[in-house]
Parts: sequence; structure tokens; C-alpha cells
Amino acid sequence: MVGPSRGGRVTAVAGHRSQPSTFYMGACGGGVWKTTDYGITWHNVSDGYFATGSIGAIRVAYSDPNVVYVATGSDGLRSNVIIGKGVYKSTDAGKTWAHLGLEKTGNSGAVLIHPDDPDLVYVAAIGNPFAPNPERGVYRSRDGGQTWENVLFISDKTGAVDLEFAPDNPATVYASMWRAERKPWTIISGGREGGVYKSTDEGDTWIQLTSGLPNSLIGKSDLAVSAGDPNRVYVLIEAPGDEGGLYRSDDRGEEWTQVTDNMPIRNRPFYYTNLDAHPKNPDTLWASANAFLKSTDAGKTWKSKSVPHGDNHDMWINPDNPDIFIQSNDGGANVTLDGGKTWSSQHNQPTAELYQVDISDDFPYRLYAGQQDNSTISVPSFPPRSIPGGYTALWESHGGCETGPAVPKPGDPDIVYANCKGRFGVYNRRTGQEQQYYVGFWNIYGHNPRDLLYRFQRVAPIHVSPHNPDKVYHTSQFVHVTVNGGRTWNTISPDLTAFTPETQVRSGEPITNDITGEEHFSVIYEIQESPHEPGVIWVGANDGPIHITRDNGEAWKEVTPPGLGPYGRVQTIEVSPHCPAKAYACILRYQLGDFAPYVFKTEDYGRTWS
Repeated sequence: MVGPSRGGRVTAVAGHRSQPSTFYMGACGGGVWKTTDYGITWHNVSDGYFATGSIGAIRVAYSDPNVVYVATGSDGLRSNVIIGKGVYKSTDAGKTWAHLGLEKTGNSGAVLIHPDDPDLVYVAAIGNPFAPNPERGVYRSRDGGQTWENVLFISDKTGAVDLEFAPDNPATVYASMWRAERKPWTIISGGREGGVYKSTDEGDTWIQLTSGLPNSLIGKSDLAVSAGDPNRVYVLIEAPGDEGGLYRSDDRGEEWTQVTDNMPIRNRPFYYTNLDAHPKNPDTLWASANAFLKSTDAGKTWKSKSVPHGDNHDMWINPDNPDIFIQSNDGGANVTLDGGKTWSSQHNQPTAELYQVDISDDFPYRLYAGQQDNSTISVPSFPPRSIPGGYTALWESHGGCETGPAVPKPGDPDIVYANCKGRFGVYNRRTGQEQQYYVGFWNIYGHNPRDLLYRFQRVAPIHVSPHNPDKVYHTSQFVHVTVNGGRTWNTISPDLTAFTPETQVRSGEPITNDITGEEHFSVIYEIQESPHEPGVIWVGANDGPIHITRDNGEAWKEVTPPGLGPYGRVQTIEVSPHCPAKAYACILRYQLGDFAPYVFKTEDYGRTWS
């Protein structure tokens, strides 16, 4: 591996009270990792065993630290979330793993293990994020995962996202239920179904807890309990307006009162909504959100705490020494031994999510990409074995931002073209400066896409002509081209998308808008100019159509493979290096609940496909 070893998003962490230096982390795309030295070093323990790298929850058995359960499928349901493949179990502290089924439960929010019986385990199954399915809700196994039963089911659109025991009685289980669904153009978080449920008989029967909680729409929620007061239960709830926020019960959920509607602890709820209580002091709470926040007055007031990276997701606190805990965010996982004053590094965990890798044409060449949640980055293809300042001294950022791509200019690799959510940048490695240019509006956040003149997606492509390194293509719903480093642009196409008005909406319903531009639909997602013929350009949209021009944009022809159906995302078009008329197209439909692979080939410029 040549790097980077800079961490990526981690959505699940766990530890064990008897082994304070040992922790596990689960990345949203990089599998399960383990440290035995407080986060100084990490090693992967899931490769070769897991069918997916997307991790939803990890739990170590209280009664046996060798027993570890992992539920796959991250609970941060972004549009590019990877679906889970069920539950895995290790009985040798992560050395080997067995698959325990639940393959159809999609993504997961929590695992709960009985404190005295490691064979009694519960899983919070969110379900398939992209389509209704009955395999969601609370699952229970009494035989260590050999068999499962669904003990709490509401509907094929509402699953479970969190679970907690009563600290003094594991027969009492609390569950958060969440109606969640992803579409290519929006996130649906919340509805009339969902909320907080309680069982007092190990999950055999359940009642919904409603007194004092929001009684209209309820979205994602997360529970917290403390052994310092087993009667007290907290829940952080997504709900309309000032109904959302932190609620508290002092009678095990019978009656609830709202503590605060503080927005920082409940912002972007589908992505965050994580609450933890101090294991000894029930007045001390942590909320993992855009910021990492702490309260010492039972949630009335909150202060932001310093962590290595923003966008926080999970934590695990050692119940014997609460100053020791692990916390995770979009930059990885980090361990503290002093209550959060200092942290372990995130530059020792190669779990980065990378967009569109490119290479330079110098020697030795460098590899370029955009790293989700961090920046554009390049690394040398042949790094030296040692270097003053460490290996990170060789990493470079090249303008743009996390989404990338970063594309070195052919013939002059010190010039790098980069994208940042629809902003085009030209970075000069010789000077370390970047100049940014805008084809359209400078900020894609906060808009209804139907109101935008140019619909740029966060990962808007950049393509350099193979015939002219000064000619660069950049796409919204149109094809834009510059020949002077982005100072001026020409639009050389009409709208080449399907453009259905019903998909041009503010993302996020029915409670919280999430208008980051990630879901901008009906945009050109892929563009390639033929390496054989200047002016022969192929484009594919994220809502289905494929077009080609053979005269540099003067005329365009739709050549979408027939019978494919609407809304498939054209992920890749590749022109054959041997035959000008031959091209391959890959279409993704997983966001429509269709996980079949779609690969097409044409040998006549798209007139026919096989």
C-alpha cells in the first residue's frame, strides 16, 4: 500500500472494561479494525471474512472479551451508503469470524449482548435503505446467533436503529424505531411510525413509550442510560420544529419531559443522532453530531469539545475508568486516556474513501484522488522507505476538496485540475496556489435544484481531452468546456438528462431538509472523449440517459440501452483503446433497490448494445 493512511469515516466503536488498551472500530467502507495499544497502531481483522466493508455496530461481550459481534451496514444513510450483509461473530477476539445470517436486514444501528450470557444477543436492523423489505426491526438470538427471531416489527419501511438495556435488569430492553428510506434524489427520515419501545421480558413483548414524547412525526432517535441511575433514560429525537431534541425520563420511560431543543446536538439527524451517558454520573452526557458536545447538567446546556476531526458518530466509554474512551468521526477513530484532553492519531488507519483515482505522467508517477471528509490528496507511487518528518510529509493536497476529483494535467503534472462540489479549481504545485472558477452559482448548498441554472453534483466530473491538455470538460446537466484553465467556459450541449420534475426537490423529508447537493438529480455523472477521434464525446447522466456527439457538441444523440428503466446512474463509460466505435457502459441501480450488475457493450457508437 502506498497510502494514504489517513483515516476515513468510522461509524462504530467498541471496547471491553477488562482490557482498557483494546478497542475495535468499524468503518463505513473499510471493515473492522483492532488496536491493543490505545490506538497507537491498528490492524484490520475483517478482511477475508466479511462480505462487505460497511459496518453498522460492534459489541464485545461483557462476560467474555473474546466474543465480539458485528452487525454490518452503516447507519449513516448517505446516498452512497454500502448495504450490509448480515451479522458476524468472533470467539477469539477478532482472529477469525463466522457469518451468522441476517443477510437481508440491510443496515444496522446497534448490537446488544446480555451481560451474563454471550449467547443472548439483539440486533437493531434498519433494513434495506433503498427499498421496503420485511427483514427489519429488532432481532434476538438465544443461541449465539445460530438462529434468529424478529421480536419487534412495525412495517417494511420502519426498522430499529438503537437498543439499550436497563443497567440493573437486562430483561428490560429499550428500542428506537426509525422509518428510513433512501431515494437517489432524497432521504426520507421519519413518519407516523417509529419512536421508543420497551420490553420487560427480554423482548418477548413490547409497548410503545409515548407519554411526553412528540406525538406527530418522529424520525431518527438514540437512547442513553447510566448505571449511576437505572431509572433515568434519555432519548435524542428527530421531530418537527422545537419538538425535536433531548428528552428525559426518571421512571424508566413511563413519563418523559423535554430537556432541550438545542439544535447543535440534533443537526443533520439522519447522519448523526448519537447520545451516550457517563457510566457512573447520569448527569453527564455526550452527543456526537457535527460537533462533539458534552453536558454536565443532564442535558440542559452543552459545550463543544475538541476532537481530531468533525462529523462525529459513535463512542464507547470504559465503565471502570470513564476517562478512557474511544470516539469516532468522519476522520477515523481516536482514543483518549484523559477524558478528551488528548487523543491518539488518525494517521495510522488506512480506511479512506477515495473518489476517482488518477495518475500523473511523470516518473515516478503520483496517484491522485479526492478523499471523502478530508481533501484532495496525492501520494507517490514509490515512496521511500524512510523520510524525515514521516510518511505524511509526502502527502499533498491539490485544491478542490473532499469530493475531488484531482486530475493532473498531461504533460505538466505540476498543474492539477480539481473539483469542489461544482467549483472548478486549477492548482499549481510549483507555487502552492489554487485559482477557483465558477461555471454557475458558487455554492450548491441550500438550494432546490429546480431553481438552479446549472445543477452541479458534489462529485461533478472533470475530464481532460486526450487530444489537448488545455481542453477540460466539466458537467452540470450541460457539458461545459474551457481551453484557458477555467477563466472562461463554453456550454456545448443542451440538457442531456431525463429531468423529471418530481425528482427536483429539496432533499430531506418529511421532517428535516438535507440540502448538501449530494442528491442533486438529473446531472451528467460521467464524460469521456474518445482517445481515437477528437470531438467524439460520450456522456452519461445519474438519471439514466447516455448521449454521444461526433462533432464536438454541435449535435447530440441519445443512445441509452433499451429496456433499462428510468433513474439508473451511469457510473462509467469506457471507450475501447482498440476500436473507435466500441464502448462499454456500467449502470448502477442500487439506489432503486436493484443490486444487479448492468454492463453494456456497443460496437457501433451506441446504435445497438449487448
